[in-house]
Amino acid sequence: MFEVRPCTDQEEYGRAIGAIGQYFNPPPGDEFLQELVPLLPHDRMHAALEDGQIVGGAGAYPFELSVPGGSLACAGVTAVGVQPTHRRRGVLRSMMDAQLRDVHERGEPIAALWASEETIYGRFGYGLASWAGELKVPDEWDAFAEPFEPGGRARFVTAEEARELFPPIYDRVRRERPGMMSRSAGWWEVRHLRSFDDEKNAPRRFVAYDVDGETQGYAIYRTFFAFEGGLPGSRLVVREALATTPEATAGLWRFLLDVDWMSVAEVPLAPPDHPLFLLLGLPRRAQYRMGDGLWMRLVDLPAALSGRTYGDGGPLVFEVRDAICDWNDGRWRVDGGACERTDAEPDLALDVSVLGSAYLGAVSFTQLRDAGRVHELSEGAIRRADSLFAWQPLPWCPEIF
Repeated sequence: MFEVRPCTDQEEYGRAIGAIGQYFNPPPGDEFLQELVPLLPHDRMHAALEDGQIVGGAGAYPFELSVPGGSLACAGVTAVGVQPTHRRRGVLRSMMDAQLRDVHERGEPIAALWASEETIYGRFGYGLASWAGELKVPDEWDAFAEPFEPGGRARFVTAEEARELFPPIYDRVRRERPGMMSRSAGWWEVRHLRSFDDEKNAPRRFVAYDVDGETQGYAIYRTFFAFEGGLPGSRLVVREALATTPEATAGLWRFLLDVDWMSVAEVPLAPPDHPLFLLLGLPRRAQYRMGDGLWMRLVDLPAALSGRTYGDGGPLVFEVRDAICDWNDGRWRVDGGACERTDAEPDLALDVSVLGSAYLGAVSFTQLRDAGRVHELSEGAIRRADSLFAWQPLPWCPEIF
């Protein structure tokens, strides 16, 4: 048996993170760990111990996550790892069980993560709930489909100016799009507003996009210089580009695509409904490789389901199986934006991980039924569930945590 508990000091914290950090090159240093503590406190980092030695670790950032029509406290699961000497011995299951119970006790109704291995987390009740992919737009094919005259202007700003200008724009976009996490001042500072953050020696550029004297968009990007065969072959890599209006979005992207000497613009994490797909005149030439994004876990099922907004389609009764959070097991009725336990006959039967997939609105119950993941017990229940849970825009998380 393994003892699993929160870390008590910085030494335990470093060793717990080291369970996953040992796979990195180089592993996290003391400076990194010191900066991480305000974002991921000691008591949010669980350590698994055997005979007093730490053999695994699992953390959870405390933040809020935007959900359809609202925002909920969320555990952002991160830094999960097991020492290679203890793999396949139940360490991960012990940590996931302890972490979920801790999240429940803290009153956080949902948990979310980016899966390093997509086969792992379904066993612990997480479901694939959003998509993101790498988008590459070659310079020779970046013209817009329609004539476009920018109504605003882009300007470079310092990190200090970005600290004031960017967060309000991010927060406005977050209110509309599920899957985006809240960001503290410390999160902005450590994760986004440093000019240099790795060994690649490519500084971040901070751009504000103004319309009629008001900042309506921003971009953070880096360029990687190259000359190939006597011709410019540089890459422009967009970390983040957000705007509060369609016009500002188009203007911001026109600026980014027009930066000189760039052979390609790259977006590492683009949602499948990214505006560029319809702004571009030749979207087929933009290469897009889609993969899984956020995985969602309903920790307090009634609180999670009562915390989002719905379309038409209710009421519906779900028969839910939950092998870890047994308080979620049973029948639940969703009606009028609220979820309550019920003895009524169920309309749909499914695992809690499947409900996690549908929760943000990216995965339909029709898709889940066709994949054999949900069972329709009353006629028309799938159609009604799709109407109830659908949401636009699609969920998207713009960064891996």
